[in-house]
Amino acid sequence: MKKIIAMLLALTMVLGLAACGGSSAPAATEAPAAAAPAATEAPAAAPAGDKVAVTMIAAQYGPKTGDWWADFVTKFNAANEGIELTVDVVSWNDIYTVVNTRIANGQAPDLLNIDVFADYQADGLLLPAEEWCSAETYAKFYPAFLDQSVVDGTVWAVPDLASARAMYYNKDILEQAGVAVPTTWEELTAACKAIKEKCPDVYPWGIDMTTDEGQAAFAYYTWGNGGGFVDDNGEWILNSAENVAAVEYAVGLVNDGLTNSDPANNTRYDLQDLFCAGKLAMMIAPNALSSQAGDAGVNYGFAAIPNNTGTSVSAGVMDRIMCFDNGQSDEQMAAITAVVDAFYDDEPYSDWVLMEGFLPATSAGGEACAAADPAMGAWIDIVGSAKFYPTAKAEWADVKQGVIDVEQQALLGGNVQELLDTLQAEIAG
Repeated sequence: MKKIIAMLLALTMVLGLAACGGSSAPAATEAPAAAAPAATEAPAAAPAGDKVAVTMIAAQYGPKTGDWWADFVTKFNAANEGIELTVDVVSWNDIYTVVNTRIANGQAPDLLNIDVFADYQADGLLLPAEEWCSAETYAKFYPAFLDQSVVDGTVWAVPDLASARAMYYNKDILEQAGVAVPTTWEELTAACKAIKEKCPDVYPWGIDMTTDEGQAAFAYYTWGNGGGFVDDNGEWILNSAENVAAVEYAVGLVNDGLTNSDPANNTRYDLQDLFCAGKLAMMIAPNALSSQAGDAGVNYGFAAIPNNTGTSVSAGVMDRIMCFDNGQSDEQMAAITAVVDAFYDDEPYSDWVLMEGFLPATSAGGEACAAADPAMGAWIDIVGSAKFYPTAKAEWADVKQGVIDVEQQALLGGNVQELLDTLQAEIAG
């Protein structure tokens, strides 16, 4: 991050222009929804009179995001005459460049809604959550979510929303193949073979090892085999025996013709389209697939992700809200807290979560969402006990890309043990 900012500052001084396009920001950890077209980025509006200005950059999750924030800003500013809130909604494709450019130009927003935070924190750019999040709002969050933003015992960001994963399956295809819903890897392999035999026009199992979500595949299989990214002490264990066996199992499904034909290029969104077209029997997906599959008329169900240990683990994904240290006055900090409190108020927050089919990061929001949509209840139970990527570690961006590279090289015949040994050495030394 420091190198990025230094480079952008140098370009600014030499060219006399705002830096643009020069950022090598990390790729997004898997966003809970597909990237949307970039929203027009407007400069922060100057506050009228003696109003306190609060600026925010928010990620665009889908076509409804911009309108939702515009409505929120209008209502908030009307209810808080002394505050002028401005929110710029920016697509996932552009948000890292936009944020890093503003930081380089000394125009960091007060608040930022994005997925990663560790690089900003490591560069001393953020304020601890306790300085801008009220105790009342802070108490609403699931502790497991807050734990994902802890560095040196301090919480630096609060969860915005979440997504959890489960195994979706086409009931009609499984019935035609004469198989039950698999719960173990052994049962999964047997079910895939039966589906391939009885339903040759259908892919039995979906795998995404693309740059879009290959880190999720690594999580599903390693967590399901007792491994993972880090051990209980937070140390990297990328080349553990459990991880090696997990990647070998997943690649084996591909090599045996039991999955989609090109996992290195078939994204989750491609797989979801196949599932909704009745061409894919089973896949791991977020709760948002329920709406898409229902609209497509698929007779589907969802269940725990098959595992090899006897204990299923759901993968949780969350994005965050963080506050930059811009030397704000006490009055400005109070205004920022007012914005955060208003966003997490039960009614607007549940509306925000349900708008694009996400899951809440607060217990109160969970209750409100379940009341508004009873079908959300099962998912809220799942997300409350999910595992998360170790995004609080500064090496995460490199690890994320590293495990994807390992998977893709393994698909081409690379030795998984050697590939993970190399990655472990690069990350942990």
